[in-house]
Amino acid sequence: MLIKRLTQELGYPELDAENFDSFIESQPYSVLFFTEEPKRFPESYDVAVILPELLKQFPQLSPAVISRSAEKPLQGRYNFTVWPALVLLKQGRYLGTISKVQDWDTYLKDIHSLLAKEPTRNPGIGIPVVVNPAQINSCG
Repeated sequence: MLIKRLTQELGYPELDAENFDSFIESQPYSVLFFTEEPKRFPESYDVAVILPELLKQFPQLSPAVISRSAEKPLQGRYNFTVWPALVLLKQGRYLGTISKVQDWDTYLKDIHSLLAKEPTRNPGIGIPVVVNPAQINSCG
């Protein structure tokens, strides 16, 4: 019920594969809430209570809840392994992830730090290509 409150009462959009990219690209800053299965990860309920309070401190963040159907594919894009997770983006580009429940001061420090940095490549996209010099020499 706490997570449904975010979408039903507070009006946070629920993002899925169809509306995800258009939402994140249209926001100067966004915070995406990945809950996984709250019965398995009860800290998701805690984050559902904390998130609206964080938005009072950081009103530039546009919040969204990631639908259960989109969580696993998007988890791969942002390469986090611990649930629940808040993923912060700037104009759709990755700033960082805060996983699990944190102390209030840690949230404030981490979010302030993430908002001050330049976005980076999504950590789960792309695999660095390493060329073996021995193979290049043997081809010639």
